[in-house]
Amino acid sequence: MRQVFRVLAYVVAAGVVVQAAVMVYAVAGLGLFIDEGGVLDQAAMEQSMSGESLFPEEIGLMLHGMTGTMILPVIALLTFVASFFAGVRGAWRWGLAILLLVALQVTLGLAGHSVPFLGGLHGVNALLLFGVSLYTGWRVAARDRAEQAAAATATPGLAAGGVTP
Repeated sequence: MRQVFRVLAYVVAAGVVVQAAVMVYAVAGLGLFIDEGGVLDQAAMEQSMSGESLFPEEIGLMLHGMTGTMILPVIALLTFVASFFAGVRGAWRWGLAILLLVALQVTLGLAGHSVPFLGGLHGVNALLLFGVSLYTGWRVAARDRAEQAAAATATPGLAAGGVTP
């Protein structure tokens, strides 16, 4: 279960990277759309909401929203649950930190549509979430390496097959 916890923490970090990538993809496409004479106004937004795409990269906005509101929260919850069974001291704290940062991320992302300042905090919190989830995975991997090293030094007389010569 320790490995599951570690992998889930790394998946959250990878999810943050994917979120940044699809968002920048969409914004770059929007910039190209406007450079080519496209207009982003209320009529264009209504057209987009009706299912008619304004520009191909618009899918990045959809992927960002879906991944951030549906997929990453589930992975964060699974990470938190796995933390109780990981057998690592304090793992539940790191699992909880990931879960709370994801909840804050969703809240900031949704609130940022009404209060742009909160949208800016959405980006800052993403960096914090990335760092915490990456550190959590690294911390568990470091514990595994330490235990393997301790086991190797505790039994120096054992040969490769586990039999003493």
